[in-house]
Formats: sequence, C-alpha cells, structure tokens
Amino acid sequence: MKLYTYQTSDKTERIGIGFSAKPGYLWPAEIFGLSFSDMNELISSLTLPELLSTVSPVNASDGEAISIDSIRLMAPIPHPSQDILCLGINYAAHAEESARFHRDAFIVNQEKAVYFSKRVHTASGCGDPIPLHENLTDSVDYEAELAVVLGKDAKNVSASDAPDYIFGYTVINDVSARNLQTEHKQWYFGKSLDGFTPMGPCIVTADEISFPPVLDICSRINGELRQNSSTGLLIHSIDAIIEELSAGMTLKTGTIIATGTPAGAGMGFTPPRFLKKGDIVECEVENIGILRNVVE
Repeated sequence: MKLYTYQTSDKTERIGIGFSAKPGYLWPAEIFGLSFSDMNELISSLTLPELLSTVSPVNASDGEAISIDSIRLMAPIPHPSQDILCLGINYAAHAEESARFHRDAFIVNQEKAVYFSKRVHTASGCGDPIPLHENLTDSVDYEAELAVVLGKDAKNVSASDAPDYIFGYTVINDVSARNLQTEHKQWYFGKSLDGFTPMGPCIVTADEISFPPVLDICSRINGELRQNSSTGLLIHSIDAIIEELSAGMTLKTGTIIATGTPAGAGMGFTPPRFLKKGDIVECEVENIGILRNVVE
C-alpha cells in the first residue's frame, strides 16, 4: 500500500491511498472509511495490521480513482511532529568522499553510528522548490536517502523485534548547506534550513518491502546519474539503529529515521558540484518512487 498526502484544487490537504497493482492512481482515504486530519493522525490512530485489514484494493473502484499526475503531491508527512533522526556517514564510499571534502568535519573509520537531527518546519513535496538560501550558503548539496517511519512507540526494542515497529518507508533528500555544516563543526543548522527536506512521493507500507530492505537508491541532477547504490550497503542496519536509539530514549509513533546517503553527493566531486538555480534534482529508491524537485 502507498500512502500519499495531496492537495485538492481548493488547497485542502487530503490523504490518498494507492496500490502497487494499480500504478499511477490513488483513492481518497474516505472511500475506505478513514477520516484523519493528516498522516500523523492516521499513523498514531491505526497500527499497520489495522490499516491493512481496513483497506483493500477490491474496494477501490476505477470510477473513484484520481490520476497522480493531475494533483499536487505534498510530502507524505508535511509537518513531522518532531525532528527527523538522521544517520551520517552510513555508507563506506560516502565516508571516503566526505573525508576528502573536509576531514575535520567528517569522521572516518567511525565504529559507532553518527546520529544528528534535522529540524523540519514543512517538508517539501514532489515539485516543490529547493531554495538556495544565497544569503547564507554557497554550497547547497543533495543526498538521496531511504527513510523509515515508525508505527508505534519504541522503547528498549531488540534488533530482532525492530521490524515490528516499522510502519513504512519513504524517500528523503537530505539537502545540506556544506559551508554551514563544516564551519559550525556540527550539522544541525546546515541541514535544517527551510526547504531542505524534500520527502516523498509516498510512504510504502512495510508489508510490501522485505526486511532488511535491499533496494536500489540513486540520484540524478538534470538527468545525470550521480548516486547509484543499494540500501543493502548500510554500515549500521535499520534494526541495529532502532535497537540502539530505543535503548536510551523513547522513539515516538511517527518518528522518521533517515538512514544515510551513498557516495556521489556534490561534495564528493573534484571540484565539488553543488546545486545551482534551475537544476532538476531526482532522488529515487526502488519500489517507493522518484522524488523530483527544482532548485530556485
């Protein structure tokens, strides 16, 4: 099942439900008897098994289908209820390119996971612009990432039980201002500028993706392939991440965890290839979809 947040012609935000067997279309959640103000409320009100038992493609008539191309897709969770938890340096090849760019700011040969958080005022949807914030930075970069959405509170969760806490997966572009990231010696500010969290196009529920996810992940700039890897190459696995973090703090329902980006970010090139006005940025994860944004 695919869960969308979309905007109607009168600017109303609504939840849509799609199915892998019926690509290119979604159905208003109300058709299935679901009435929630936003995706946060849906996730906090229904467990994944409850959702799967309520919604069936059998009840999705063609006459009520909405073409995805005809609507504005928002981020599936436009207003995350808390900061996004992020993994840094979680692919070996990205660790190497990060060290080449700025060895003091990026840790290499780090045994423990590198965690940071990303403040999100409003997550951007497909088609929304990525601002350059030229008054603050001259080095805006892209990072395609697989993100995990938790479906229930997680506290002291073992790695073996971690899959039971996952509601679904989405794509995040962890846009980064590299000069702020390196000058401040920490990453919060450089990762959290408005417009720096494109997300989408949807949440794919966890039942549709085998655990652990081994999915192709890539990014393209103006059609040029930049990042091209697999989530099977994560240094710190999703189950290990959930086990470690939940041992020390409660991960609330709806928590979003961005699992890190592979090699091929702009800072990894010599000279660096940062984003510029007019660039079309596409981040894609297999079985989830393409997140496309234009730099302004």
